[in-house]
Amino acid sequence: MRLFFAVLAAFVSFASLAGASNVDPVQQHNSNAVWFENWIGLQNATLTVAAPNGKLTSVFAKSGTPVYELERGQAQDGVYRYELSASTDEKEEIVNAVNNGRESVATSQNKPFHMSGSFVVSRGVIITPEEIKEE
Repeated sequence: MRLFFAVLAAFVSFASLAGASNVDPVQQHNSNAVWFENWIGLQNATLTVAAPNGKLTSVFAKSGTPVYELERGQAQDGVYRYELSASTDEKEEIVNAVNNGRESVATSQNKPFHMSGSFVVSRGVIITPEEIKEE
């Protein structure tokens, strides 16, 4: 019976470690906003969106998903590109720690997460482009 609990405890700890490194946010949208689901394990996120005219907009969220909203009446049609950066719950070692004169030197930090993608605006609203397959 002790062996069963030992194996179960090992499995649970392995599953929690595997879950921490398997962060996989999924882009979602409605007609005027873009956000992400499956946000478990991420915080301090910045979503930077580049409009077709080159205008950059950044949205920060300390916890939870950042939400980008189109400006009413000013949204340009075209492809909007985004970059999402956040920190995970997982820690990683700082290889070359720097003594900045404070009391203690940090030896670990939260592991960073980066993701990029795009969405399309047509007639002032966010759309899901149709996939066209040639046969």
